This record gives sequence, C-alpha cells and structure tokens, in this order.
Amino acid sequence: MRVIGLMSGTSVDGIDAALVDISGRELDLQVNLMASQTYPYPDALRDQILAVCAGAPLSIEALAVLDDAIATQFAQAAQSIQTEYSPTADLIGSHGQTVFHRPPQNNLGYTLQLGRGAAIAHQTQTSTVSNFRVADMATGGQGAPLVSKLDVCLLSHPEFYRCVQNIGGIGNVTYLPPLTTSDQLGVGVKGWDTGPGNVLMDLAVTQFSNGELTYDADGAWAAQGMPCQPLIAEWLKHPFFQDTPPKSTGRELFSPEYLQVCLQTAAPYQLSPADTLATLTDFTAASIVYNYDQFLPHSPDQVVLCGGGSHNGYLRHCLQTRLGASQVMTTDNLGVSSDAKEAIAFAVLAYWRHHQIPGNVPTVTGAPHPVLLGDLHPA
Repeated sequence: MRVIGLMSGTSVDGIDAALVDISGRELDLQVNLMASQTYPYPDALRDQILAVCAGAPLSIEALAVLDDAIATQFAQAAQSIQTEYSPTADLIGSHGQTVFHRPPQNNLGYTLQLGRGAAIAHQTQTSTVSNFRVADMATGGQGAPLVSKLDVCLLSHPEFYRCVQNIGGIGNVTYLPPLTTSDQLGVGVKGWDTGPGNVLMDLAVTQFSNGELTYDADGAWAAQGMPCQPLIAEWLKHPFFQDTPPKSTGRELFSPEYLQVCLQTAAPYQLSPADTLATLTDFTAASIVYNYDQFLPHSPDQVVLCGGGSHNGYLRHCLQTRLGASQVMTTDNLGVSSDAKEAIAFAVLAYWRHHQIPGNVPTVTGAPHPVLLGDLHPA
C-alpha cells in the first residue's frame, strides 16, 4: 500500500512529507521510502502558529480559519510529494500541527493538532487518518511519543541496547533492548519526552540575530563559544527532568518565557551570544543524558539520532562527550532517513489504523492497553 505521511513538529519549520510503500504487519513491516520533502509554511502562517503556541488569544472563528489554512498546506504537501508517481497514494496519515498539549493531570490530558483530516481528505480525494494522539490520551496515556512502535519494528537489534533519540523542537527517546523474537513486541521498550531539543537554541538564535536567522546551522555559532557548566547544572534542576516517565512536554513548558528565565539566570556569568548558544546546546545534550542516567535500566550501546538536531554537529559532539562509550550515529546509518522518519511514522500509523492494528506502546505512553490510533476520514 502506498501511504503519505505528513508531520509538522514543535519547531514549526514546515511540513515533512514522505511517500512510502508499506507491506507486512508489525515486526515483519517493510517500508520503502519513495520520496520525501519538507514544505515550509508561508511566513505569515508560521508566525501565527508560533503566536498561538505561545498563548496568543484566538476567537473560535479565527481558530477555524487557522485550522483550514493549515489543512490546506498539508493537502498541498500531499499532492506535491506524489506529483511524479503513479498510481497515487491509497492513504494519507497526517499528524497535523500541535498548538497545545497538556499531559495527563488526574488521568485527564488534552492535546490539539490543527489541520483537520476531513479537509485534507476532501482536497486530496484520498482517505486520511488524523488526530492520532487523542485515543491514547482518552485512556490516561500521554499521547506521546507515538513513533516508538515504528522504532521497535525498524530499528531494534538482536544484540545491542539502542536509544532512538529524536531531536526536533522537543526531544523524545525510544529505548530498545535487544529484540530477537516476534513475541517481544513492546516488552521492555520504554520511551518519553526528554525535554528541549532545538526549541531553546532556535529561540535564542532568532533573538540574537534580530530575526535574521531561525536556527544555528550545524551548531557553527555555538561551536565558537564555551558552555557554562554551572548554568547547565542549575537548569537541570527543573522539575520536568525529575519526573518519572512516562512523560511528555512541549512549547507550553519550554517556551519563549522559559528562555528568558534561562537568560536571566545566565546574566551574572556575562556570557557572549556564542557562549550562551554553546550552553543551551550542551543543555539539550545534558538533559538527554540525564534522562538516560536516571531512568534507563541499561546504558545504551548505541544512540541513534533523527530529526533536525541530528544535523547539528556541535550538539552531536556534546552528546558523544557526555555519553562516553555509547556510539552516536543517525538513523541514516541504519537505512532510515533521519529527516523523513517522523513523517514515515505517521504513514505507518495510518497503515496500522487502516488494518485495525493498535499503534501505541503502552509502556511508552502510559496507556493501560493498546488502542487504535487516529480518526479515519474517507475520501
């Protein structure tokens, strides 16, 4: 089955689209990536999304307009990714754009992804699965991370302990103990949001460059500075890092306001912009490794990176330094595109929904049992 996966994460960089050919069911899953591309949002739309994520008030009418505008961008991405391919896709899996995520409180969580699947199905004339997170959260789960079952299927190893670490705006990990037989699906697998990925670095770069830059390409700016270790130690005292998994987070916590708190605590150290970026970058690495040290039952033999942060050479250096003997690589080294992996995941989740196969991993999300993920909107 040909399926399109669509994803836009907390960095709001644009829509990642992947056209994949999928066969099999779970551990025997076969995924062939045919095409992948990132389609940037128009600047005005991205600015509006970021404002809403930061808590800007919005009327119900304006929310509906924004929902439709995002759906149109997702539909156009789905149409563009398959322009040169025939036959066209049988199914679309669209994560949508998260604008609010509240982890469960007293067993009740809330999440909102804009870009409604019904509109995408209508505009593309292709059945679309969307709204993946709510079914897991309805049972008391975190609704995140949702990529872990794909990680089990495509990235497990019979001998190595692996951590698949996504570094988007927010970081999340899937811990994969050695997997040797088909009856081990999900057994011993863990996963959770590790905290900030690129979000604080990106916000700082935007501030320091007066809006001329939105991210630190390859970590080149940060590499010119020196990280302040006392600051990193102070920032790691944040309650989120002490919380026991399962746990999830987003821009609601690691926000522009949180960056300003970080900058205020950094003021006595009189850091240059390069030093500040080096510190924020190493903070992301430190928070990832802190999570591993606190909550993993076994140290990873390999840490496998994906997402935009996998391209940040300085961040990879910081991670490798802190991880010591663990080998740092990317999913590209294992035959899975690091840029397209999240979009591939939502194509696979749609495929599983189509075949009535649960898509969550309860040991990751905290849900009490496996559930079907996503709402199916026929063409």
